[in-house]
Amino acid sequence: MDTITQAVLGASVQGAMLGRWQGRKALIYGAFLGTLPDMDVLVDFGDAVADMTYHRGFSHSLFVLGAVALAMTWLVRRRFPHADYSRNRLFASIGLVLLTHVLLDAFTTYGTQLFWPIASTPVAISSIFIIDPLYTVPLLVAVIGGLIMGMRHKGVCLQFVALALSSLYLGSTLISKQMAENRLDESLAAAGIEPQATFVAPTPFNTLLWRVVAIDGDDYYEGLVSWMDNESPELEKLPRNASVAVQALENSAQHQRLRWFTDDMLRYDLIDNNWVVTDLRLGMPGYHPFRFALASRNGENGEFKPVADAEYWPVPAADTGRLADITRRAIDPDYPLSLSDWSSGMGETISAPRL
Repeated sequence: MDTITQAVLGASVQGAMLGRWQGRKALIYGAFLGTLPDMDVLVDFGDAVADMTYHRGFSHSLFVLGAVALAMTWLVRRRFPHADYSRNRLFASIGLVLLTHVLLDAFTTYGTQLFWPIASTPVAISSIFIIDPLYTVPLLVAVIGGLIMGMRHKGVCLQFVALALSSLYLGSTLISKQMAENRLDESLAAAGIEPQATFVAPTPFNTLLWRVVAIDGDDYYEGLVSWMDNESPELEKLPRNASVAVQALENSAQHQRLRWFTDDMLRYDLIDNNWVVTDLRLGMPGYHPFRFALASRNGENGEFKPVADAEYWPVPAADTGRLADITRRAIDPDYPLSLSDWSSGMGETISAPRL
């Protein structure tokens, strides 16, 4: 999730656990701890693919964070040996702040390596968008309220209420996702499509309208479904170009890592003699932020050679006007919205980087 959400979540958790003793400082300490796992963004892992796929790795591991919580508990008790709260309560507070950060991240689409260093596919429950005001606002109100009124009885109770509301909302996203998955299955069965894999994710800033994707060899099908729909979603067929591209990328270590990280939810486009690989899970058609040029054609023999250091492939600026289209489609099943039109420029050059 975004930094503000993680900060207010951490603040609210620590406020609930230690606000009675630490007062307003509990909110400050919790906000800092709540953003600590994301400090891995400051690490240069080597190239664009590495930066993407190693983010939410060791710093989001349950094993690592458990050890960090133990170490921080020991350090704090050594500094404040006569604090009124117990060592167990302190450990529970620090552990919960760190744990809720990574578990919330796991509910998003990106992929969180909860069990690092075990090389399992990153956890991506994909039931909430990376920024969702309905989740964040109750926590933000509670933290501001605690800072204003102090962390006496009412301030602490406010944190518990906000955490309960945000948790209930997070639980409701699972119900919404199940609805979208069921609608996708109905559409696939009606069309006689047996996909290799499916993927469902909320559209930006809401859980009313959902993207549904089905991978089928060299093609993939994509559609939109909302609670307001009376029928199964209409799926639009889009090119994936996997069979040729995979052969050209068979010696690309970056490609293999991307396949693992995304569970093979990838699209391939040949642009200006470069194989550009797109993570279909994130963004919307026409604006997928994670695109990489992983192989370029050798001018002498015409063969493709994997790039040594992958770079992000340029994407068009986000069209904020499409948010209005998404909102209309969420509440009006008959509102015309073509995902194939939105994705029509994905195979075109946009100020390509020099490789």
